[in-house]
Amino acid sequence: MSGSLEFDVIIIGGGPAGLCAAMYAGRGMLRAVLLERGITGGELLNTELIEDYPGFSSILGPELAQRMTEHAVKFGADIRQENVESIERGEDGVFDVITSLGSRYRAPTVILTAGGTPTKLGVPGEAEYAGRGVSYCAVCDGAFFKGETIAVVGGGDAAVEEADYLTRYAAKVYLIHRRHELRASKILQERLFANPKIEVIWNRRVLELVGGPTGLTAVELEDTVSGERSSLAVTGCFVFIGFQPNSGLIRGHFRHDASGYVITDDRMMTSIPGLFAAGDLRVQLTRQVTTAVGDATTAAIAVEKYLADRRAARD
Repeated sequence: MSGSLEFDVIIIGGGPAGLCAAMYAGRGMLRAVLLERGITGGELLNTELIEDYPGFSSILGPELAQRMTEHAVKFGADIRQENVESIERGEDGVFDVITSLGSRYRAPTVILTAGGTPTKLGVPGEAEYAGRGVSYCAVCDGAFFKGETIAVVGGGDAAVEEADYLTRYAAKVYLIHRRHELRASKILQERLFANPKIEVIWNRRVLELVGGPTGLTAVELEDTVSGERSSLAVTGCFVFIGFQPNSGLIRGHFRHDASGYVITDDRMMTSIPGLFAAGDLRVQLTRQVTTAVGDATTAAIAVEKYLADRRAARD
């Protein structure tokens, strides 16, 4: 393993939260590095059009990612393409961040902005029609389906809540569930069943997502009891079968909820001193680009204060 690389703060994840944190760290004259395993932008790269980010009535996701990256670099962001394997705090209060390249980065503070990953169906056509009918975010993409017929896949709170939300745009919403009962809370189920725009399709699993040049046109289904196959004509399919926060990088115990989302205080600091979290992997009501950059702003400024207090305590 190569020698240690010393910084004031290490930012892990190059989505909107990480890029915003890097920009503020640069403005604060901190020695900062941002580690991202791929191209910066995070989920923005998987979103065709964004219409809910202030200042842009409409902007392509990859374009917004590029602008955020350029803004961070303008203020001195040191962005490195490395895959982080672990984060561990030593007895001296300094973090060791190890990457798959064998690099060891050290800093008294870390801002974890590694986000999370929506669980995919893993069926043919899913990747092909992502952004062209297939979505994992109702708030992001619901407005694109005004007056259309769409499907929601899942049976938990997220699927049921988002199916109800999508009826403000779609003319018809099918909720596809592989069992004959939902996992969602009773109050959400009552709201779902009372909505005349929603029809639940029980005991079905998605086999394939089918479409053409204009995008998604149908969902191919299989009856989980009889094995019978059928086709459902829809122009949109929203998948809510789970979301995995990328919090497994942290070595050592930290406060989190039952799903693994990180619990922070109002300064975005976790239960591990010096470790801050921002964006989609943090426990919060909603996960949007705006909330991610808001979290990151708070975290970066809180890091400055934490470092100042740490220096004062040592003097």
